[in-house]
Amino acid sequence: MKHNDGKVVNQVDKSFRVVPMTFMCIVLCGFSFYLGRIFCSENITEVGKSTDETIFGPPSAKFIEFPECDIAYQDYTPCTDPKRWKKYGYHRLTFMERHCPPPFDRKECLVPPPDGYKSPIRWPKSKNECWYRNVPYDWINKRKSNQNWLRKEGKKFLFPGGGTMFPNGVGAYVDLMQDLIPQMKDGTIRTAIDTGCGVASWGGDLLDRGILTVSLAPRDNHEAQVQFALERGIPAILGIISTQRLPFPSNSFDMAHCSRCLIPWTEFGGIYLLEVHRILRPGGFWVLSGPPVNYKRRWRGWNTTLEEQKSDYDKLQELLTSMCFKLFNQKDDIAVWQKTTDNDCYKRLAALDTYPRKCDDGTEPDSAWYTPLRSCVVVPNKNVKKLILSAIPKWPQRLHVASTRVYDVRRSNENTFHHDDSKWKKRVKHYKQLLPAIGTDEIRNVIDMNTIYGGLAAALIDDPLWVMNVVSSYAKNTLAVVFDRGLIGTYHDWCEAFSTYPRTYDLLHADGLFPSESHRCDMKYVLLEMDRILRPNGYAIIRESSFFVDPIETIAKGLRWNCRKEATGDGGAKDKLLICQKSLWYFKKSS
Repeated sequence: MKHNDGKVVNQVDKSFRVVPMTFMCIVLCGFSFYLGRIFCSENITEVGKSTDETIFGPPSAKFIEFPECDIAYQDYTPCTDPKRWKKYGYHRLTFMERHCPPPFDRKECLVPPPDGYKSPIRWPKSKNECWYRNVPYDWINKRKSNQNWLRKEGKKFLFPGGGTMFPNGVGAYVDLMQDLIPQMKDGTIRTAIDTGCGVASWGGDLLDRGILTVSLAPRDNHEAQVQFALERGIPAILGIISTQRLPFPSNSFDMAHCSRCLIPWTEFGGIYLLEVHRILRPGGFWVLSGPPVNYKRRWRGWNTTLEEQKSDYDKLQELLTSMCFKLFNQKDDIAVWQKTTDNDCYKRLAALDTYPRKCDDGTEPDSAWYTPLRSCVVVPNKNVKKLILSAIPKWPQRLHVASTRVYDVRRSNENTFHHDDSKWKKRVKHYKQLLPAIGTDEIRNVIDMNTIYGGLAAALIDDPLWVMNVVSSYAKNTLAVVFDRGLIGTYHDWCEAFSTYPRTYDLLHADGLFPSESHRCDMKYVLLEMDRILRPNGYAIIRESSFFVDPIETIAKGLRWNCRKEATGDGGAKDKLLICQKSLWYFKKSS
């Protein structure tokens, strides 16, 4: 090469530089990959569990003697707090959805029980009565006693088993429903959801018939529907179909029920029915009693006209047909529709002039934690035939069968499912040796705070209790597998308050929870929430490495818990069990 002055200048060939640089880049990348494999392989644990805690550094905790909250907080539900309703819109009742307080407004105090609180009545007696002082609410008693929801007698509330659509008793109501849906009798139907559940008499009756129901209701002017349900020992959770999806995976419930639940099913483009369609299994049933069903006989008692009710019924039927539901059966006040098992029905939803439309492929059907409702139909995937209600094993056989959805979870298969099932049978046997209350009427309501496949619940299936299986909204999505085996559960983020009232669970179980959550929120907030929802004299079993057990125990002392450390019983020296019991105390000014 020559400069302008004509002198020759040597230039290094660019290709000579590129070759060694490329070679060095390949070597460095390979070395990094090698180191990554070494360190990552040491941190791989069970499906859905956190990696080694040393990633985030050792947790530390100083002893804090938490103060008592004011007695006004005896029924405090942080994320559904009526005192904060005015901050949110009234459109579609969005103010009743979850709205958790910001971090600076979190309560760092212990929620007190009502004055006069005493240990709940034991199951199965609790199904029919509870102590008035444990849920001291009079409004619902005055407004609903004529419909036999409940009535106050002396120091107790009694539950006659009535409801708005079955004032003469839930038993006869469900008997008629079983005549309309024979699948309720033979183990085909196992899981159900009751929207607008009242005091959960429908779900309570189904327990005796082998059907496990999630009773759902918001915190509204009925005061404490969900708290009454849980005080009775019946599964329930705070929730409302409004602008966000319910915290359940798609194609999970075998049956959904609404008994005059006042949900405007045909309004807003049928968006509430679209959510029922999403969570209902193909071949599953939707049951409606109340307006506009049986409008020809009932319309005079509904403060409406015959024409209006006929119009509402026709709109409902048209909407359900457009979502691929078929009228299955109908008698008196009960109508039953069945979700199609034939995916060909959904092909017509692709037409531009069709409503509702098919959801696009970018819509994740199982995304259900603060996920907005969408006015489109979630179509079951290509494996729909294996999810059909009639195709899965009947109860109780389905409890120990790995569903096809286990393969949708990364590093999960039939072998990992059965290994987990076997592991929890051994662990529960050990738990019962350490905590003899398990399996007795002392423990009824249980939460497995960080489950994978619902193994704990499956191992406890013969005991007089039920388990709410919680899958973290940040973990691998295994909740669909839990439902497929005939168990119930919900998504949740334990850095926030759970959707329940205070003092509603007898036993909390946490396995590997704190390594998963400690990098996102302070452990004390998780433990304060555990204290809020745990009944006085209730228990917590916390299974963690010794790395976490000591700081957890320190915080637990400030909660007035009595704890002891135990070996896990499976030969592992790394993990420890912390078994704690919450003490019963009363607000000082009222005691």
